[in-house]
Order: sequence, then C-alpha cells, then structure tokens
Amino acid sequence: MLITSRLKILLTVLLFLVAVQTVSPWSIFPLGTTFLWWGINLMVLIAIFRLKKNFYDAKSYHNLVIFLYLYWNIICIVRGVFIAENYWEWKNLFTMGFILLLPLTIYISANRLIVQLIFAQYIKYLLPAFVLFAVITDSLAWGVYLIPVSILILFIPLLTKKWQTMVIVIALFAATASLAARSNVIKFVVPMALCSLYYARPFVGKKMLSTIRILFLVLPMVLFVLGLTGQFNIFKISEYVEGDLTTTQSDGKQEDLTADTRTGLYIEVIASAIKNDYVLLGRTPARGNDSVIFGAEIEGLTNTGKLERYTNEVSILNVFTWTGLIGVILYFLIFMRATYLAIHKSNSWYMKILGVYIAFRWTYAWVEDFSRFDLSYILLWLLLGMCFSTSFRNMTNLEFKYWVRGIFDVRYRNATLKKTRVVKIENNAS
Repeated sequence: MLITSRLKILLTVLLFLVAVQTVSPWSIFPLGTTFLWWGINLMVLIAIFRLKKNFYDAKSYHNLVIFLYLYWNIICIVRGVFIAENYWEWKNLFTMGFILLLPLTIYISANRLIVQLIFAQYIKYLLPAFVLFAVITDSLAWGVYLIPVSILILFIPLLTKKWQTMVIVIALFAATASLAARSNVIKFVVPMALCSLYYARPFVGKKMLSTIRILFLVLPMVLFVLGLTGQFNIFKISEYVEGDLTTTQSDGKQEDLTADTRTGLYIEVIASAIKNDYVLLGRTPARGNDSVIFGAEIEGLTNTGKLERYTNEVSILNVFTWTGLIGVILYFLIFMRATYLAIHKSNSWYMKILGVYIAFRWTYAWVEDFSRFDLSYILLWLLLGMCFSTSFRNMTNLEFKYWVRGIFDVRYRNATLKKTRVVKIENNAS
C-alpha cells in the first residue's frame, strides 16, 4: 500500500485525538467526555482493522502468544457483560475493554513504513502542538505528552546532530518539568542510560544484554516475593535512604519523593482477589478491587454500595484484577518472547537495545505504567510488535539508521519506501 496523503491525515488526526485524551486528566478545563473518548478509541481500533489488509503480514510473527493474550482479554470482556450490574460497572467495562483490545496494534506494528509514519507525524505536527497543550495542562502532563520522544532517545546515535540536540533538550525538559511526576523522570532517564549501550558495544556483548534482560524480567517477581514475606520492601525506600527528599508541586504543596504509595495498593488488590475468589480468572474489566483506602470516597460518588476501585496506578495490578493470574502469565510471556527475539534474533544493535528497553517496561509495570488508552500504552504495544516483527529484526544497523532518520527527513522515508517496493516486486517475481 502506498503512503498516501489521506493515510497521513488519518494518522495525524487520530494521534492528535489520542494526545488530547492522554493529557485530559491534567487539563485546567474539561477536554471531552467519556462518550467522546469511547468514540476516539473505537475510531483507532477501526482504523487498525482497515489498515490490516495492507499492513499486516502473519508470517512476520514467530508465535501466537500475543494472540492468546488478546483472545483471553476478549473472553474476560465477554464475561464482564454478564457480571456488570450498574452504570459504573458498564462504564468501566467499556473503558477498560478498549484498553484490553490494544494488542490489536500488532496488525500494523510489524510494518516498518506505518510505524515510521506514526513517529514522523508526531514529530511534524504533535511535537510543535506541545506549546498549546503546555498552556492548558499542569506540568505533570508534559512528560506524558512527550513520551514518544523518550523512545527516540534510544536511537540518538542515529540522529543528525541537530536532532540529537533537540531530542536531548526535550528529554531533559520533560524529566525535570515536574519532579513530583516521578514516572516521567524514570521514563526519560532510563532510555538515556540504555542508549549508552550502543557506545559501549565493544565492551557489551549479547551475553551481557541477555543478562540485563533476564534481570529486568525476574527482578519484579523476586522483589514481590521479598515484599510479600516481609524481608524487603522496595517501595519503603524512605527506610533505606537518609535525608529529606521533597519537591514542590505546581499547587505549592510539598511532596515526599520517597513516599510509599504502592504497598497499600498491592495489599488491597491481593486481599480482594483472595476474598472474592478471582485469583485465577480475574474479576473482568467490569469490576475493580475492594478498597479500604479509596472505596468509601468512590462509593460516595457512585452510590453503588460497593467499596471498589476500578483501576490502579500500577499496570500489573490492573492486568491481574481484570484478567487474573492467567492474564498476568500471558502478559509476561509476551514480554519474555518479544525481548528474546529482539536481543537474540535481530541483526541490528538498535533492536537489541529496544529489547532491553521492553524488558525494563515489564519491570516498570509493577511500579506504575498506567493502563490507559494513551500515547504511552499504545506505543508500548507498537514497540512489542516491532520486536516480534521479522521485518524489523532483519534490518541491519545501516537500514535501521535510514529508518530512524526517515522519521525526521522525508528523503530517507522515500528511500525506505522505494527499497520496500523493490523487495516486494522481487519476492512476487520469485
């Protein structure tokens, strides 16, 4: 399929709408309604289906684990239809159901041209539009809006000096705009550290990358067991760090950067699953976990008579609550397989670095990584699709350089498109 002007406009509009939804929680005035966001989410999923015919190649995937996870999510959504009892549960079912359908991005993320175009349209139109969004949103939202730039940090060695400087400046700005948004700091600093792996490649071999991958994959589960047994709780960092680490928020309030805001969530989610017997299958996206901390406040707003919190800041807790232990295992297998393919079955160093980054995102899912239909979570699924794609993994360092530069320069994009057409003609001829 040709990259037509119509396709570019479609992707730009959808990206803009998703960006608006991404920053809407931090807007100084209401941006849209629930039904508007549902409409946007539905438009994105329909667009993926429409593009499937021209951009999806089933041969580019080595296993079906991502489809198994998608099918299980659909089963959980259908179960939710029979469980939902009131307006709020139906609302939650629709809202979270769209999130559970995001693995559908695999239908386009295997294609180099479409992924390149998504980043290119963001850089060309949405990045300049940040000035507008910065005026109408709290500084906490700035790093969330700029999250695609954090992905580009991984490929800094491939950029021109002009874009190297711009990406670094934007990244530093996003990381420091609001230190109270600890997630933004982490999501921009970690890619900077991983980018250095390219410069250290004479000393860093595939074996070391594999070790880092395994560490990221295993670490959260080890820390979970240690915390569960009371031996060590990583979230109670204030007990191990001396000094007063606080920052001033935009509203003038002081926030402790070492405050433990996660242990209580883990306790509530696990206790709720055991009490209500949904550890294995989950409670479906129609329901949330019983909550002592937030339940009374939420019930006061919903008048459901149920002390439930429908979603949490920690991504893995949402996966567990909605899809159970089965969903968590399948979710883990996706990350395990994707990172293995990217590190051990790819030709370029940049795919290997991307594999390490994806392993980090698995670890971070146990800390935060909101489960939302936003730029961050959609990009995560696009990156996972890249790791599964033989098209991306077959790229050499030089080919990857042309692909990345094509995000910023249409001449490289046209060169990539021309080469793709030639390869397609040769394959058809053979």
